[in-house]
Amino acid sequence: MTTVTTETSDAAGDVYYDPYDFEIDADPYPVWRRMRDSVPLYYNAKYDFYAVSRFDDVEKAMGEPDIFLSGRGTLIELIRSDIRFPPGNILFEDPPLHDLHRGILGRVFTPRRMLAIEPEVREFCARSLDPLVAAGDFDFIADLGAQMPMRTIGMLLGIPEQDQEAIRDAIDEGLTLTEGVPKPLPADPLARSEGMFADYLDWRARNPSDDLMTDLITAEFEDETGTTRRLTRAEVLTYVNMLASAGNETTARLIGWTGKILAEHPDQLRQVAQDRSLVNQVIEEVLRFEAPSPIQARYVARDVEVHGQTVPEGSVMVLLNGSANRDERQFVNGDSFDIHRSISRHVSFGRGLHFCLGAALARLEGRVALDEVLKRWDHWEVDYDRAVQARTSTVRGWAKLPVTATPR
Repeated sequence: MTTVTTETSDAAGDVYYDPYDFEIDADPYPVWRRMRDSVPLYYNAKYDFYAVSRFDDVEKAMGEPDIFLSGRGTLIELIRSDIRFPPGNILFEDPPLHDLHRGILGRVFTPRRMLAIEPEVREFCARSLDPLVAAGDFDFIADLGAQMPMRTIGMLLGIPEQDQEAIRDAIDEGLTLTEGVPKPLPADPLARSEGMFADYLDWRARNPSDDLMTDLITAEFEDETGTTRRLTRAEVLTYVNMLASAGNETTARLIGWTGKILAEHPDQLRQVAQDRSLVNQVIEEVLRFEAPSPIQARYVARDVEVHGQTVPEGSVMVLLNGSANRDERQFVNGDSFDIHRSISRHVSFGRGLHFCLGAALARLEGRVALDEVLKRWDHWEVDYDRAVQARTSTVRGWAKLPVTATPR
């Protein structure tokens, strides 16, 4: 069997990639480009993982869930911890359980339902932004990215507004890296969900309403044994935790990147400010250019050949979808931002079996957020002295992004 060694990988152009290194994470694209060009299959000995960075390789791996498994987790540290996750978190499941649980969630978390909440999403944006118009500055994260997504997913789940902020902060704390090393993991993943959501779930079971939590409590389905039943309490808790986490974190990153990238491309900001029919194109290009979740990990279920090398069973394979989205083999001038780019597809939401169920909601929130900002301001500049980049091992973006803005 032929395996990749550190010497083989790192000697090829002297490339080194470490997802926990804050300096690399500040701007990983030069490293990722060198990986695409000279080490399309990369091996990191320090954390013992392989990585693919080209579009075709990432997309292919995403389409082979029988080889590259999600059931042991989608972060390097999760896979290495060998934690067993409670059923219901479709991000960390493989077929057939994944298909069963995704089907249940797909029945209640539909694109049509997401699009129907646009008036409420706009109201959440207006509530956040209107008091700031006269000030001449605001923060894309603190004043919008940390507010609107939290209120949107909270509304969908049926969590009272007065409690949403504490839940968002707890989710953020669970993801944040304080040092350039993997974050210690809880021994019992369900305990965190129990602590945050148990009281809401029990109250909602006694007081059903028109929200996702009620739908999950009352949903009937045929399980893997052929038994028709409802979800257990633990299963509903897992679903709710997953929706709350995904609904808060990645959309906040998308909103932050939108503000930063447009500030750095004032000519394109001017174009979309003058013609807001371009908003959808802008959001799609932002998603390609700065994937909010640019790193996915998989457990390798059997020996597989990649670029002439054998990646052995039991390895961790990192899929760098953030790199794939800039691969010049797929996107002309992939490292350039162009709101007029024709995008047939990107991999910010994954592909195939694990394509993000919340993609429609994320696109809606990103589009509405930008449109509502442009209603009030047509130009802004980032205050980099006060901007703070967030540090996690899976999502990438900003914790603070203050701007000085020009009202319309």
